[in-house]
Order: sequence, then structure tokens, then C-alpha cells
Amino acid sequence: MDRGHGRLLIVDDDQLNRDTLIDCLQPRGFDMRASANGDEALALIDQQRFDALLLDITMPGMDGFEVLRRVRAKHPATRLQIIMLTGSDERRHVVDALRLGANDYIVKPFDLSVVLARIRTQLSLKKSVDRIVALERDMERKNEQLAQANRELQRAYRETKADLESAARVQRALLPTSLPDAANVSFAWLYKPCDELAGDSINVFRLDDDHVGMYLLDVSGHGVRAALLSVAITRLLLPLPQRESLVQRINGSGVLEPTPPSAVAEELNRRFQLDPQTYQFFTIFYGVLNTHTRELRYICAGQAGPVHVPSRGGPVELNNPSIAIGLVPDPGYGDSVLQLDAHDRVYVYSDGLDESRNERQELFGARRVSSALYEARDAELEESLRRAFQAAETWSNHPLDDDVSAVALEIGES
Repeated sequence: MDRGHGRLLIVDDDQLNRDTLIDCLQPRGFDMRASANGDEALALIDQQRFDALLLDITMPGMDGFEVLRRVRAKHPATRLQIIMLTGSDERRHVVDALRLGANDYIVKPFDLSVVLARIRTQLSLKKSVDRIVALERDMERKNEQLAQANRELQRAYRETKADLESAARVQRALLPTSLPDAANVSFAWLYKPCDELAGDSINVFRLDDDHVGMYLLDVSGHGVRAALLSVAITRLLLPLPQRESLVQRINGSGVLEPTPPSAVAEELNRRFQLDPQTYQFFTIFYGVLNTHTRELRYICAGQAGPVHVPSRGGPVELNNPSIAIGLVPDPGYGDSVLQLDAHDRVYVYSDGLDESRNERQELFGARRVSSALYEARDAELEESLRRAFQAAETWSNHPLDDDVSAVALEIGES
């Protein structure tokens, strides 16, 4: 036996018709109400919710057409099904009833199987429409939620973008604004972050009358974490009068002198041991050039060694790196020494340059970097860096994927 199929209102002035329909439908699970006239029916419809109305056409006083008109003024055919009850001699009225908004009709005397089938069909259609309406409302609600979430994401994106741009400006402010005025030595640098925030950092600065310091560091990864670590390291590598500087120290005679590169690397390694949660570490080239003797003392902690382009002969890759900063507690760093002559050049670059790849996933490689720098030996120092960057981008056939930075020096005439 069917249960809970819907609430029905029978409107018919004939008691026998009402009783017949109730006796047929109520045992089959329909919630039945009955009315003998149109006024009473309209009052019931205003007070209660019905799924279907079985409405007699011919009634004294307000006939079925008028009831139909008034109901349809408030309740569309998709929300309240109206099945007209008509005598066999009244079929001519069916077209008028359907035109006024009736959903179906049943002819008297009733064939109860037909009555049941038509009611079930109309209620099934109503349930389908109800489900569609509910889905549309749910979709509208979810669309509004998505729209609101999108507005919040856009706002968060704008705020985050503004913060990142501010942080990027701070980071760019730590790049060299001017290069040291050293007799018979020129310097150049180039910096291309792949994102607004980068893990690369470079600087060239005077340490005293005879010494210039220069470094290139590359923090693993990209984005905010890499940039924050890069900024923290950069502040420690600024010469005095900073509150604290790793690149200068007081010797036994009380004189301020450059810190040897290996000692700088050791102190950085002590302070920035690898965090197992973030797994961040960094590589660094740090060199101190004696502008009087032309001796370059340097350390390559995880960083590829410099490229020496002498005034005569081909390029030399001085690639003997030590362990990157933070990976082991006591790596035993030691200084390397390079004696330079007039017109010699020294280049240091981050791995974003030599590790750029082409469509076949082939590396540009250190040898191609050296060749590009050597081929540009007659160009200005900064232009030679730019040509090396362009050679890597041409090889990759797209902008470089990683942060790329480079710093260079050239010895002038005696």
C-alpha cells in the first residue's frame, strides 16, 4: 500500500462523489480533505498546503472555472496540480479548463484505476518539478556562496599581492645601489627573479681602503620562505656600521679588518643549521678582493666556483665547491686564492643559469655559460653578463624558470 503520496483536496457539491474518491484514495496513502463549494475550498487552500486539487466544474454558486481562475492567480500549475472533474456531457468544457490552467481532467462516472493513475502522474510531475526547483535554489545558493568565496579570494589575493610587492621592494632595496669606486677594478651584477620574491641575493661593497667584498647567495626554493631567509642573511653580510656584521672583525691589534671568507661561511653555517621542517639551506660564494695586490680570496659553500676569464687564454672554471651552508655542523671550510692580472675577469652565477633546460630537457650547463662569457669578453662587463643570460634563454626558448643572478669583476690597468 502506498503511503504519504500527497495531500489532496476534493471540491464537489455531490456528497457521493466526495465519498467515493475518499474511499478510493485514502487507503492508498493520500491525505484527503473535502469541500462542498468553491468559497470553502478557497479558504482551505489559503490555510493549508495541498499537492493537488480535484475540482468539479459544475457547482452551485461559484463554479469550478471561477475557483480555477482564483487559484491560478496565486498558485502556478507547477506548484498546485488541478484535475478537473467533469461529466461525460461536459467534455466541451475541458478545453476551456485546460486553457485556464488545469493540469488534467477526469470524467464521471469515475473509473477508479484511471483516477488513481492520473493523480499519481500529476503528483509525480509535481515532485519532479519540485526537485528541479529545489536543485535550482540549491544551485543559486551554492553559486552565491562560490561568488562570495571568489570575492573573498580576490580580496585576499589583492592583499597578498600587495604584501608580496612590498616585500619584493624591501628585497630589491638590499641589492647594490652603487658599486665600489675601486682604483683599476670594475664591478657589475645582474639579477632576474622568476617570481616577485626570490631566494637569490647579491652584493658588492667596500670593506676598507684596500679590500672589496662580494657575494652571491642562493636559498633553496622560492617565494616567501626563501625570501625571508635571504633577507636575514643579507643583513648579516652588510659591512659596519650595521649592528652586527660577519664580514668585518677587530684583529688582535684593535684594527678593523675583513673577515676571511672561510670564517664568514663557518659563522653562517653555525647560525643557519638546516631546519628539518622547512628543509631550507643555501649556497654562497663570498670573496674578498685586495685591490692593491689583485688577490681574490673566496669560499664556495655549495656554490659553483667562479669562471676566470684571463686576458690571454680561454675561460677556466674554478669549480671546487664545499658543502652548502646548513647541511652539516662542521664542514671544514677553507679559503681558495686566485691571483689576477690586468684585464682578467671573474664571474660568479647562480645555478638558475647553468641548470636552465631546453625542450629536450637538456641542461644549458656550466661549459656553455663559460663559453658565452668568453665570447662576450670584448663587451662591457655588465653587457657580457646580459649576453650570457640571453644565451641561456635562447637555449631554453622561454624565460628562465629559476631565480638567476650573477656578479662579476674586471681588473684594469696597473
